[in-house]
Amino acid sequence: MKVGVLTAALQELTPREVRDPDPDRAIEDWLQFAHELGADYVQLSAALHPSETDVPPEAMLDPVANTLDLRKPFDKARAKRVEAALAASKVGLSDVGYFDNMLHDDPAVRQKKHDFMRRVFDAAALLGVNAVCGFVGRNQRHSMDENLIDFEQQFVPLLKEAKARGLTYRVEQCPMPGWTTSDNWHNNIAYTPGAWIALHRICAKHGVGDQFRIHYDPSHAILMGQDTRSIFQYLKDQKYNFLIGGFHVKGQVVDSQGVSAWGYGGQTMERGDWINGKPSPNPADQLNAWKKQVVLAEHELPGTARHDPLAYLQNRTVDWLDHQLAARELLTLDVANTHLVVEHEYPKARIQDKARVKPILQGSIAFVRRIDQAAACMYSLQHEVLKAQDIPIQGVGRQAYRS
Repeated sequence: MKVGVLTAALQELTPREVRDPDPDRAIEDWLQFAHELGADYVQLSAALHPSETDVPPEAMLDPVANTLDLRKPFDKARAKRVEAALAASKVGLSDVGYFDNMLHDDPAVRQKKHDFMRRVFDAAALLGVNAVCGFVGRNQRHSMDENLIDFEQQFVPLLKEAKARGLTYRVEQCPMPGWTTSDNWHNNIAYTPGAWIALHRICAKHGVGDQFRIHYDPSHAILMGQDTRSIFQYLKDQKYNFLIGGFHVKGQVVDSQGVSAWGYGGQTMERGDWINGKPSPNPADQLNAWKKQVVLAEHELPGTARHDPLAYLQNRTVDWLDHQLAARELLTLDVANTHLVVEHEYPKARIQDKARVKPILQGSIAFVRRIDQAAACMYSLQHEVLKAQDIPIQGVGRQAYRS
């Protein structure tokens, strides 16, 4: 598979005082950095500028990066400059990522996000990529069933615009529990296979089924007590194993003590995001809503967590080798053209210092590449070489639906 990195891994690679007046400098710097890291591709992160966003950075668990700055139109001249940087760095572009709530309950806020998404679509088309990655989101005022109606009325038109530009929209399945100080935990309705299938049926009804795909991230499966092999098997059983079109390579390490204290729903009270019985207006307090997640789990940058076979079997961390093997065995992938995007959200290593974070990212990217190569060799040996000679595969191996 093609190994890349999301540019949000180092948001401040180019200082804001440099990139704000010269927005494409950030892309040039990141492409050179990606080359130094040994990445073959970057997923280019886009976001509303900090001066324009409705969610202050202080309230975000993982602040987004506007490496692709779209305050001004991304025209052919800007695209030509980026293409020159791509050629010079010998690094490719996998897709563009914009991760936001496309079903926001405030019509004005939602319109602003939709307008920005259209600019992302335009930039992606000019840069010659075939996909944009992001969220669906959730209307906080509506039930989950009502959100299906919201999706049909508000999100499907965006998919039609993606289709008009020759793009696919790949949804990352993060449930985004800390997106609100309310008790809602599933704040991105495209969080699990059952929901993906329901949403795809709506898309297919409107002629945009091919535009709706999943950018699978195993960390979110672990957060919800799931495992990759079982998810992929379920999709195959339901004849929807075509839905996954790419991967965020990010892990999760479950804290058993946190689960013992709060369960898989995370901390539900005394988090610090409510003051005197009301949601705090202070963004730094609102960050505490993420204790719904971080009290029980911590994101892993691939390769930074200990090898833990028992945790693999208990779905408490990602079994990277089986993740890559299951993808080959159970999904309908064009493996050679599938992107593995390393997403760095390991809190203790989220260092905004190029010299310090560089060897960390280099090591993780090398780990991902070699795990994928090992899975490719294992798959070929077992399912092609041995099969061609009618020699059985040894042992039992990891099984779906069984921890």
